[in-house]
Amino acid sequence: MPEIAYVDGEFMELSEARVSVEDRGFQFGDGVYEVVRCYRGTPFALEEHLGRLERSAAGIELPLPEDARRLGELAVEALHRSGISESVLYMQVTRGWAPRNHAFPETVKPTLVITVRPAKPAPPDRTVLGVPVITVPDERWLRCDIKSTDLLPNVIAKEKARRAGALEAIMIRDGAYVTEGASTNVFAVKDGTIHTAPEGPRILSGITRSIVLRLAREKGMSIVEDFFTPGFLAGADEVFITSTTLEVVPCVKVDGRPVGDGKPGPVARALASAYSAEVARRIGQPPQAEVRGLMPHG
Repeated sequence: MPEIAYVDGEFMELSEARVSVEDRGFQFGDGVYEVVRCYRGTPFALEEHLGRLERSAAGIELPLPEDARRLGELAVEALHRSGISESVLYMQVTRGWAPRNHAFPETVKPTLVITVRPAKPAPPDRTVLGVPVITVPDERWLRCDIKSTDLLPNVIAKEKARRAGALEAIMIRDGAYVTEGASTNVFAVKDGTIHTAPEGPRILSGITRSIVLRLAREKGMSIVEDFFTPGFLAGADEVFITSTTLEVVPCVKVDGRPVGDGKPGPVARALASAYSAEVARRIGQPPQAEVRGLMPHG
């Protein structure tokens, strides 16, 4: 089962995929992307991911080379060609390749890349044991709602977490308030109420974040979408993070100090279970049903 790539109209094995050194994604990080988790050959929440890709592209005035329907068709076809059941589908669009110049080129064709790789299985006891995280300054640009390929601050934050033996780096803007993780959204629970940063330019509104908040509301949980301080994070009863590939993960240590009693709490455990049930419910449909009307090719 090969790792598959699609580059500007052609499917190939991932090892054969190439783009130009003049591509603006390589030169400037001038592009946007999405990551979709696929379960049993089915892309989960594909329609939501494609909607966010459209919004991100519009945010940097980048015309997509195909509409969302066609992008969904290509994603489904890539999955079928790979034959990989549990996989991560990556979709990236850059402004294309042109002689290096900061201003947008007048005539350029966007570059579209899609890849399919096996998903890395999560440790089976992660939800039971939880994970450590650290905090770092949020040094990113001020349009974090755009899922840009320019990720250097996130990369540096992730490396700091790795060196500290932590799974994630939680970002703090100006020393005053928590925004999100380097590749996750962050939640703190105090006295049964879930707190998380609001949608807007300071965070990337995660697809998993949105689903988890909906599930929490369906369970009657209290939610506050507002920024909270590092002190509030340190004194929370529970902390957990969410992302497409991690799903819902309890955090039991922040900067080496225990969160609550140092064990995953009931809110995180309940939402992790609810999210797993949501995945199971939605992937009971055929892959093409995730984007209305799509049929796989080949």
